[in-house]
Amino acid sequence: MYVIITYDISEERVNKVRKVLKRYFNWVQNSVFEGEITLAKLEKCKLELSFIIDKDVDSVYFYLIDNRNNVNKTVLGIEKDVTDNIY
Repeated sequence: MYVIITYDISEERVNKVRKVLKRYFNWVQNSVFEGEITLAKLEKCKLELSFIIDKDVDSVYFYLIDNRNNVNKTVLGIEKDVTDNIY
Protein backbone atom coordinates (compact mmCIF):
# COMPACT_ATOMS: atom_id res chain seq x y z
CA MET A 1 0.00 0.00 0.00
CA TYR A 2 1.06 3.59 -0.54
CA VAL A 3 1.04 5.94 2.45
CA ILE A 4 1.37 9.69 2.85
CA ILE A 5 2.30 10.87 6.35
CA THR A 6 1.99 14.41 7.67
CA TYR A 7 2.86 15.47 11.18
CA ASP A 8 2.84 18.35 13.63
CA ILE A 9 5.35 17.57 16.38
CA SER A 10 6.81 19.72 19.14
CA GLU A 11 10.30 20.95 18.36
CA GLU A 12 11.99 18.82 21.03
CA ARG A 13 10.69 15.58 19.45
CA VAL A 14 10.55 16.40 15.75
CA ASN A 15 14.03 15.08 14.91
CA LYS A 16 13.32 11.74 16.58
CA VAL A 17 10.06 11.39 14.65
CA ARG A 18 11.77 12.34 11.38
CA LYS A 19 14.51 9.79 12.03
CA VAL A 20 11.95 6.98 12.46
CA LEU A 21 9.97 7.99 9.37
CA LYS A 22 13.12 8.17 7.23
CA ARG A 23 13.68 4.45 7.86
CA TYR A 24 10.31 3.60 6.29
CA PHE A 25 9.40 6.38 3.83
CA ASN A 26 10.73 9.05 1.48
CA TRP A 27 11.02 12.52 2.99
CA VAL A 28 9.34 14.82 0.47
CA GLN A 29 8.72 18.01 2.43
CA ASN A 30 9.41 19.40 5.91
CA SER A 31 6.49 17.62 7.58
CA VAL A 32 5.57 15.14 4.85
CA PHE A 33 6.73 11.62 4.03
CA GLU A 34 5.40 9.16 1.48
CA GLY A 35 6.11 5.72 0.14
CA GLU A 36 5.18 2.10 -0.41
CA ILE A 37 5.02 -0.08 2.72
CA THR A 38 3.58 -3.35 3.96
CA LEU A 39 0.90 -3.34 6.63
CA ALA A 40 3.23 -5.07 9.11
CA LYS A 41 5.97 -2.45 8.62
CA LEU A 42 3.42 0.34 8.90
CA GLU A 43 2.23 -1.02 12.24
CA LYS A 44 5.85 -1.29 13.43
CA CYS A 45 6.46 2.33 12.40
CA LYS A 46 3.34 3.48 14.26
CA LEU A 47 4.44 1.61 17.37
CA GLU A 48 7.87 3.25 17.28
CA LEU A 49 6.28 6.67 16.88
CA SER A 50 3.88 6.04 19.76
CA PHE A 51 6.87 5.81 22.13
CA ILE A 52 8.20 9.19 20.95
CA ILE A 53 5.23 11.50 20.54
CA ASP A 54 3.18 13.19 23.24
CA LYS A 55 -0.37 12.24 22.30
CA ASP A 56 -1.74 15.31 24.10
CA VAL A 57 0.31 17.74 22.00
CA ASP A 58 1.60 16.05 18.82
CA SER A 59 -0.20 14.61 15.81
CA VAL A 60 0.74 12.25 12.99
CA TYR A 61 -1.65 11.66 10.07
CA PHE A 62 -1.49 8.53 7.91
CA TYR A 63 -3.25 8.61 4.53
CA LEU A 64 -3.48 5.06 3.18
CA ILE A 65 -3.90 4.72 -0.57
CA ASP A 66 -4.84 1.29 -1.84
CA ASN A 67 -4.65 2.16 -5.52
CA ARG A 68 -1.92 4.71 -6.14
CA ASN A 69 -2.96 4.91 -9.80
CA ASN A 70 -5.90 7.06 -8.67
CA VAL A 71 -3.65 9.73 -7.18
CA ASN A 72 -2.22 12.62 -9.17
CA LYS A 73 0.69 14.54 -7.69
CA THR A 74 1.67 18.01 -8.86
CA VAL A 75 4.63 19.92 -7.46
CA LEU A 76 5.08 23.67 -7.84
CA GLY A 77 8.71 24.60 -7.34
CA ILE A 78 11.50 22.22 -6.41
CA GLU A 79 10.73 18.63 -5.47
CA LYS A 80 12.80 17.77 -2.38
CA ASP A 81 12.90 14.00 -2.81
CA VAL A 82 12.03 12.64 -6.21
CA THR A 83 9.79 9.58 -6.05
CA ASP A 84 8.66 7.64 -9.08
CA ASN A 85 5.70 6.11 -7.28
CA ILE A 86 3.13 8.86 -7.98
CA TYR A 87 2.86 10.90 -11.15
